[in-house]
Order: sequence, then structure tokens, then C-alpha cells
Amino acid sequence: MNAPGRPLNRRQTVRGLPDFGRCAVFGVVNVTPDSFSDGGEYYADGDTAKAVAHGLRLHRHGVDVVDVGGESTRPGAARVTAAQEADRVLPVIEALSAAGVRVSVDTMRASTAAAALEAGAVIVNDVSGGLADPDMFPLVAESGVPYILMHWRGHSTDMQTRAVYGDVVKDVTQELQARYEAALAAGIAEDQVILDPGLGFAKNADHNWALLAHLEKLESLGRPLLVAASRKTFLGRLLADEAGGFRPPYGRDSATVALSALVAAAGAWGVRAHDALGSLDAVRVAAALTAAR
Repeated sequence: MNAPGRPLNRRQTVRGLPDFGRCAVFGVVNVTPDSFSDGGEYYADGDTAKAVAHGLRLHRHGVDVVDVGGESTRPGAARVTAAQEADRVLPVIEALSAAGVRVSVDTMRASTAAAALEAGAVIVNDVSGGLADPDMFPLVAESGVPYILMHWRGHSTDMQTRAVYGDVVKDVTQELQARYEAALAAGIAEDQVILDPGLGFAKNADHNWALLAHLEKLESLGRPLLVAASRKTFLGRLLADEAGGFRPPYGRDSATVALSALVAAAGAWGVRAHDALGSLDAVRVAAALTAAR
């Protein structure tokens, strides 16, 4: 990780988003029964009331963006249909947007993204970086909304078999650059793009730590960086007990908060977290420390 206080991409502007004055915080609202971290907590039997209430709570406490997703991307997860995904996320997005919440939709499908934008979402968060759906880039180009483009090598069913790199930092940087260039060629403007190194997606623990330790290598791509490490397995492995049992997802929040502070101080533009209020405190501390320097 580069020296604290040295900004990476925070001064880069993103079309349609304000200057938050610190690392942005995206709060996760999973409208799924099978998320690795909180499956079913905010969604069960088609009831989205808990998801809406959670999103409103995050907004009231100052979280910058509420990220709503209806399809689990945990390793091994099978895809849901487009209709299932839309049925899950659209009522939540409509309710949150009507209440003045800035919402991003976490989807790999252009059809879901289009419907979400109609419902009030203002950001598209695509973990496939446009690879899962050839219609995604044209949609984003036409809509002009901010677009989170993540490094991705394949769907959850077999993505961990693709975790093979010569130099993970170099390889991820080059592959992200290729997708970024493809996005620009498709008509997406530079100032729409936010890049995400895709921690945990076709990456093992060592790969994740190497990317976090060298965020500055991604600076050459010239766009803001969103880091999404929240509750991921590599943190569970780090915090494993003496018997070798991984720390379960809810036991990883303190580590996530610590990492949010570190990457914010290192210059990441944004973080995405399940315990978004903890990460909000963390990035505020990082901003104060950076300002004091």
C-alpha cells in the first residue's frame, strides 16, 4: 500500500456525483436469500421491507451510496433469472430513490440496469466489467451514468479455477485497462468510469493482499478506485482461530473497518461495505489524519 496521505485518484471527478471530500462509502443492501454474508437477512419470500428500511437507515446516518443487488456473486453461486433479479431489486430501488437516497444497482445484466435506472438508480455497479452482457456498455454509454467496472474473469460457478496469475498486480492492471479501453471505445466517457480490482473474484487471499498492498499500481489507469473487501473470505482466513476455523462473515466487520481506514488513507476513492456505518467512521478518521499531514 502506498504511503498514507498520498492521494491516488480521489481528485478524479465522476460524472453525476459530488466531491464527497473524503473516501466515498457504498453501503451494501443484498436483496437475496443466499448472499455469503447476510443471505436472507433483508429479503425473504419476496418481502423487501427490511431491505428498504436498512437502506434508509444507512442514508440517514450519512452513507453516500446504497448499493442494491439481487444476485449473489459468492463463489459457486448459480445465477438467478433476469425476472427474479428485477423482482427483487426494483421495489427497493424505487422506494429508496423516492426517499432521496443515492442508489447504485449491482447487476451484470443490461436489462436489470436499464429498469433500475428507470426506477431511480443513478449508478451501475457491474462486477463483470461488461463481459457478462454485451448490451451493458451501450446502455451505460447512452445513459451517461457513473459506471463501476470491476476486474472479472468468469461467473461465480467456476471463477476460482481462474485464479492463476503470473504477477497478479500487473495482470489485473492490464486486464482492467483492456476493459476500460473497451468501455471508452463503446462510447462510455472517461468521467463515467470507476474501477474496482475485484477482490475475491478469481483471486485467492495472497492475490487480494498483493493488490491491496499495491493500489498505487492501478493509479496509471487514471480513474477512481473502489475497494470492496467487506467480509470476504480472505479476511476470514486471516482471522482464523487456532483450530483452523475461518472467522464467519459477521466476525469480519472489525477487520473490514480497519481495511477501509487503510485504503482510504492510501487514496482509494471509495469503499463498499456491509457494515457501512463502521466504514464511514473509518474513512472520516482517515480523512482527518490525511488533512493533518
